[in-house]
Amino acid sequence: MAEFTAKDVQALRQLTGAGMMDAKKALVENGGDAELGAQWLREKGLAKSASRSDRDNSEGIVGARVEGGVAAIVELKCETDFVAKSEDFTELVESLLSVVIARGEGAVEEKAKDLEDLKLSLKENIDIGRVVRFEAASGATLDAYVHQQNGRGVNAVLVEIQDGDEQIAHDIALHIASSRPPYLSRADIPAEILDAERDTLEVMSRNEGKPEAALEKIVDGRMNGFFRDNALLEQKFIKDEKKTIVDLLAGASINRFSQVEIGS
Repeated sequence: MAEFTAKDVQALRQLTGAGMMDAKKALVENGGDAELGAQWLREKGLAKSASRSDRDNSEGIVGARVEGGVAAIVELKCETDFVAKSEDFTELVESLLSVVIARGEGAVEEKAKDLEDLKLSLKENIDIGRVVRFEAASGATLDAYVHQQNGRGVNAVLVEIQDGDEQIAHDIALHIASSRPPYLSRADIPAEILDAERDTLEVMSRNEGKPEAALEKIVDGRMNGFFRDNALLEQKFIKDEKKTIVDLLAGASINRFSQVEIGS
């Protein structure tokens, strides 16, 4: 296989405007020679299609699936929802999911030719976005949920829970899709984010004229609100606000989760 680095791929992308996978394939096909790779891209018509690469491609589809003990999310990005709902586009998403589940996140490269063909036939800036793959731990349960909007998946969630059943996993996935928590627990929130939020709340409380002696307790209370907004385990269950997520788990635990939303 031709020897080249990620910097070589990036340099060819900048030279031709090609997408990452197109530039990488050009180098593979041409022994790592950037000049020959650029010519190859032009001959294939990919340099022309890549001239669209500065267009916003915040539309697209996210697909998710569970097969056995493996789950995956694939995001395929494009410029318009019209293209996102086309049959060829949705078929590529499903095909990408299949190879990721079977062989890992890097297996999307197997579909480089299909991606090239789609760019040329649909004439849009189309690229693979985020790819996530979970393999279930022993005794764990996986769930995948995709929120549909106007006939396409726009918000996908994977969740892995330990010592719980499929219904709990599904309820957690639905909750994540709606509440969009960036972290699992308060312990996962980086210290610099917590420090910045605490400083902001302290200034805000002082500006409101709160007494200095009570300031620490007031800020602590407001930090609890911040935790409820940002940490999944601190949240109330969207389908029954009398329950917290910890209540819903009923002794089970969440190993991990991932959320991919079009346009985010």
